[in-house]
Amino acid sequence: MIEEGQGRHSRKPWRGDLPIATIAELAGVSPPTVSKVLNGRGGVGEQTRQRVEALLRDHGYRRRQAGGATLCIEVVFHQMLPSIAMEILRGVQEVAGTRDCTVGFTDVRQGILAGQPWVEPLLLRQPTAVITAFSLVTADHGRRLAAAGIPLVAIDPTGDLSPTPAVGANNWSGALAATRHLLDLGHRRIGVITGPVDDLTARARLDGFRAALDYAEVPLDEALERRGVFSFDDGRELGAQLLAQAVPPTAVVCGNDLQALGVYAAARASRLRIPEDLSVVGFDDIDQAAWLTPPLTTVRQPFGEIGATAARLALALADGGRLAQERYELGTTLVVRGSTAPPATR
Repeated sequence: MIEEGQGRHSRKPWRGDLPIATIAELAGVSPPTVSKVLNGRGGVGEQTRQRVEALLRDHGYRRRQAGGATLCIEVVFHQMLPSIAMEILRGVQEVAGTRDCTVGFTDVRQGILAGQPWVEPLLLRQPTAVITAFSLVTADHGRRLAAAGIPLVAIDPTGDLSPTPAVGANNWSGALAATRHLLDLGHRRIGVITGPVDDLTARARLDGFRAALDYAEVPLDEALERRGVFSFDDGRELGAQLLAQAVPPTAVVCGNDLQALGVYAAARASRLRIPEDLSVVGFDDIDQAAWLTPPLTTVRQPFGEIGATAARLALALADGGRLAQERYELGTTLVVRGSTAPPATR
């Protein structure tokens, strides 16, 4: 690695008097290339390396023994279900292990609740790359990390983070498949519970639901749509609202499995049987989906593959590479279990 010289200004560790983004601009290279030189990694031409190192020395950095350089990907979570988080980490580790790269993770929930920033500790730790798996990440976070030579890859962000690359499942096609399954069973009065209106994931799933109805020439009844958050409590509350209608739905498509668990609770409170009186479909395929009674039909996201893809992209960026696109979407699988059946004859 390169570390700052011990000047009379007593600079903080790992810092010179210019940010890495400015060093990169002066050298005519990308910030990840400067990061590679800074951390003693290969993949940089000799002339480019010499040019970058000269700038780093001129602005208060000096080389430390290269033996201390260690590749590290840090995965940042916020209030994520353990089963999902472990699958993502497994995928990241599968890729990182082939590069002798360590994997660490951080759960920033408590810090954010306490009003503490989450980016600054990462800037101090200087990981090789960062993967985020939570909804609070913004384009500005990506710019701040990039300015320090730390590439960021976001898993299923809720907003547009351009130019930060993002990896997720094809939410639109997953919701389309779930709704078509219910239509094929004979359901025509289908309710939907989704997430916040400004959440790109929720919007894509709602659009997929609507597209399936449109293709089947089933009129859209907006009275059967509910928006909330991806939680058990909202699934129970919004499910109860749908089931309390004069003509309730015969099936409900949920934005995620937690909402589906809430609909199960609402159905029990209304003395409705699943799937005899009400069919329910979720999204994600968390561990609990197969443990319900009856087991939940749901759309499986390939979380392990998503983690592996994010790791490959992050390491490619750390190596100074350029990505072909900003958004990478992986296929979903409809897992049919016991929570769906043809509608009861009334």
